[in-house]
Amino acid sequence: MNRPGVNIVPIHGKTPKIDDSAFIAPGCTIVGDVTIGAESSIWYNCVLRADVSRIVIGERTNVQDGSVLHCDPPRPGDPDGSPLIIGDDVLIGHMAMIHGCVIENRGFVGLGAIAMNKAVIGSDAMLAAGAMLTEGKVMGERELWGGRPARKMRDLDEAAVMGMRMGTAHYAENARHHAAAVDEALKS
Repeated sequence: MNRPGVNIVPIHGKTPKIDDSAFIAPGCTIVGDVTIGAESSIWYNCVLRADVSRIVIGERTNVQDGSVLHCDPPRPGDPDGSPLIIGDDVLIGHMAMIHGCVIENRGFVGLGAIAMNKAVIGSDAMLAAGAMLTEGKVMGERELWGGRPARKMRDLDEAAVMGMRMGTAHYAENARHHAAAVDEALKS
C-alpha cells in the first residue's frame, strides 16, 4: 500500500510489515523490524525504530502524535534484549516514550509518559500522564500508576476501564476519517 509522506526504512534486512487497514499519518518514520496490526493507527510525527530488536503492535492500537517507540538489542546476560511488544486495543497518548517494554491488551499510556525496558503495563491498566515507569516494574491489571518514578496509586473502577475502551473505539473511527482526509488532500 502506498503511504505518501511516511518514511518506511528497511534496515539489516528487515522491512516494516504494516497491515493494509492501519492508518499511518504523514510525517511518521517507521524503521526496521516493525509489525503493525489491523486497524491500528500511528499518528502524525511518530518514530518507530526497530533497528536493534523488534516492535510488535497489535490490532486497533493507537500511537498518538509525536510518540517515540524503540527497543534494545541482546546484551551479555540478556540474550533476548528488550523488544517492544504492544497488544490489541492499546491507547498511547501524545508525546509518549515507549522503550523495550510490554503493554498488554487494552493498556493505556498517558500523555508524555515514559515506559522503560522490561517494564509491563497490565491489561486495562493506566500509566498516568507524565509518569515514568522504570526498568522492570510490573503494573498489574486494572491498576493506575503515576509519578516519577511511577508507583501504584489505586485500582481502576469499571467506569475508568470503560472510558479507556471508548477511547480506543474513538481512535479507530477517527483514523478512518483522517485516512480519507489525507487521501483527499493528496488528490488536490
